[in-house]
Amino acid sequence: MKDALAIHRWLLAHQVHHEIVRLPRPITGADELPEAVSAPPGRCVAVTAFEVTGRMGEQVVAIVSTVAAQPLPGVVGGLLGVRGVRPASAFAVNSATDYAAGLVCPLLLPDQLQILIDDRLQPDSEPIFTATGERHTALRIRALDLLSMLPGKIVDLRIPRPKGPRVAVASRH
Repeated sequence: MKDALAIHRWLLAHQVHHEIVRLPRPITGADELPEAVSAPPGRCVAVTAFEVTGRMGEQVVAIVSTVAAQPLPGVVGGLLGVRGVRPASAFAVNSATDYAAGLVCPLLLPDQLQILIDDRLQPDSEPIFTATGERHTALRIRALDLLSMLPGKIVDLRIPRPKGPRVAVASRH
C-alpha cells in the first residue's frame, strides 16, 4: 500500500513544494479532512472510486473532486455512458489504487486506472489538502501543482439541468 512517505519522495523527486501534515486525530476518510485540517470543504480533495459496468465489462474509475462537491453515481454513469455505476467496495478500491479505501491520494495512481477530474477544482496557487493513504497525515500542496501532475481527464460533474422552459407548478392546499 502507498503511504505519505511514498508520496513525499515522489514529490521531492519532481521538485514540487508540499508539506505532509500530521493530523490532530486519525481520520477514516477524506470527507473528514476539512475538520481535521481546519480548511473549507472546497479546499479538500477526495478521490471517489466507482465500479462501472459497460461494454468492456466491469472496471474501477477514480473521480477527483472536492469534499464539498463529491460525485454522484448517476452523473458519472451519464458522463461515461455506462449501464451500471456503484460505489466501489473497499477491496476494489484497495486493489485498483494501492491505497487504503477512503484515504486515496490522487497522486501515484496506477496508469491503467481511468481518472476523471472535476472541473470545479480551481488551478490556483492556494493550498489544498488531500489524503495520503494514512489515517494520521494529509498532504498540503498548491492546487495548481496538484492539478498539473494529475493524468486524468477534466470533466463537468455537475448535475445536468433539464433543457427547455421552466414551468412553475402551483400547489393546492
